[in-house]
Amino acid sequence: MVVILGHVDSGKTSLLLAIRKLNVPAGKPGGVITQHIGAYQVEKDGKKITFIDTPGHEAFSAMRSRGAKVADVAILVIDAAEGIQPQTREAISHIKKAQIPFIVALNKIDKPEANPEKVKRELQKEEILVEDLGGKVPSIATSAKTGQGIDELLELITLVAEMENLRADIQKPGQGMVIESYLDSQRGPTATLILNQGVLKLNDIVGTLSTLGKIKILENFQSKPIEKVLPADPAIVIGFEAVPKVGENFKVFSDTESAKKYLEVKEKKEAPEVLEIGPEQKVLNLILKTDVLGSIEAIEEVLRELPQARPSFPKENLGGQERVILRILKSEVGEINESDIKLAKAHPALGYPALILGFRVKTNPAAKIFAEREKIKIIAFDVIYDLVEGVRKFMEKIVEPELVRTDLGKVKILVIFHIEKNRQIVGGKVIEGEVKKGASIEMIRGEELIGKGKLINLQRNKKDIGKAGKGEECGILYEGDTKIEVGDILVIYTEDRRRKGEL
Repeated sequence: MVVILGHVDSGKTSLLLAIRKLNVPAGKPGGVITQHIGAYQVEKDGKKITFIDTPGHEAFSAMRSRGAKVADVAILVIDAAEGIQPQTREAISHIKKAQIPFIVALNKIDKPEANPEKVKRELQKEEILVEDLGGKVPSIATSAKTGQGIDELLELITLVAEMENLRADIQKPGQGMVIESYLDSQRGPTATLILNQGVLKLNDIVGTLSTLGKIKILENFQSKPIEKVLPADPAIVIGFEAVPKVGENFKVFSDTESAKKYLEVKEKKEAPEVLEIGPEQKVLNLILKTDVLGSIEAIEEVLRELPQARPSFPKENLGGQERVILRILKSEVGEINESDIKLAKAHPALGYPALILGFRVKTNPAAKIFAEREKIKIIAFDVIYDLVEGVRKFMEKIVEPELVRTDLGKVKILVIFHIEKNRQIVGGKVIEGEVKKGASIEMIRGEELIGKGKLINLQRNKKDIGKAGKGEECGILYEGDTKIEVGDILVIYTEDRRRKGEL
C-alpha cells in the first residue's frame, strides 16, 4: 500500500491520475484538490500496487496522518519549481512518525523553472538525504503532464517493497482499517476498507469498535462486485449496522456474538467537560451535515484554526481566542432533514437559531419548507474554503462592536458668546492635546462631571477650521442640555465602534 503525500497543488492527484492513465473528472469541485481519501489500485509487472491519495490542504492534517499510518510505502510529492512548502514539512513529519520507507517524487519537472537540485538541497535541511547526494532515500523526477518518470516510479515502488520484504499473512484472521465511510440513501452504511492481513470475503462478519455487520455487498475500488479481498486491496463494503468511524480498525469474526463482545470492550467515553461561557463570550451553534465521515473530521479541524474562535466540540473544549464559541450541536453524515431543523430551532443563541451547514449534501424537500417557515438558515457548500468563510461571516455578525473611546484634548472656557435653547457659542484655549470638529464633549466643573454634548463647529478668527492645537484659542459651537460656564474644562474625545481585537 502506497500513500501519496505533499503540499497542496504539488500535483499529487494529477500524478495519481497519470499512473491510472485517466483524466481529471469533469466538474470536480475545488479544482484538483482532493477532499477525501481515495484508494486506487494498479498493476506493474504482475504485482498490485494500492495507492491512497490524501488531501493536500492544511485543513486535512488528521486525514493525511491516518493515510500514513495505513500505508507500507510513502511517496513524498514536491513541486520541483516551488520547492518545500509548509505541508511538505508536515508530510515529512507524518512519514517519520509512521516510520515507513518513502520515495521523493520531484514533480512538474516539465516546467521551465523546475530546479530539482535546489529541492534536494532543501531536503537536506529537513534531514532527508536522497541517494544522489549519498543518502538512502530514492528520488525520481516526474511529470504528470508529460508522463516522464511514471513507469520508473512504479518500478521503484516494487523495488522498495522487495527490499523492505513487505509481506502479509493470509492465514491470519482478516483485519485492516476504515479509510472512508458514509451513509448511502439507497444502500445504507457504506465503508471503504483496506485489508492489512488475512482475507475478507462476502458474508464475513466484520466489526469495529463502533459497529458491526455482515458483508452483503463487496466491491473493488472500481465499484465492481468481487467475492474476496486480499491484503493491500481496497474494498467497498456494505452491511454494517451503522456507519463505522473513519480511522477505526476492523476485524473479521467467526460469528456475530464474537463481534458483539469486541464492541463491548471499547473504551468508556469520558464525560464531556462542562462548557463555561463568560459574560463577554458569544456562542454560534452549528449543525454539520456532510457526505462522508472524513469530511466531518476535516471541517472540525479547520474550524479549530479559525481566529477569534474557541470551538467547542461534543468531546472537548479547545483553547484559543475566547471571543466566540463555536458549539457543534450535531455532526453527522446524510442529507439535511426535519430533525435538523427542529434541533436548530430548539437551540438559539443570542436570538439566532443554530446555523445548519451542509457539505456536499442535499436538503430534504420537507425540511426545506420547514426551515423557510421557521426562518432557519441553511447554507450548502461544495468546497471547504467557502464553508469556513461562511462560518467566519456569521461569527463577525454575532460579535457586537464595542465602543472605544479616544481622548483628544482639553479646552479651558474663557468667554460665553451666545446662548440659545440647547446650543452655545463659547471661546476658550486648548490647554492639552488638540480639539477636532465633530468630536464629543464632557464638561468638568471643579472636579465634577456635569454634562456631555457635541462639538458642532470650530472657528478661529471667525473662520471655520478642522482642528486647533495646544496653546491656540478657538470658538466652539456646542450642542447639549447642560449650560457651559466660564472656567469650565471641556474634555474633547471620540468614540468608535470596533470589534474586540481590531485596531
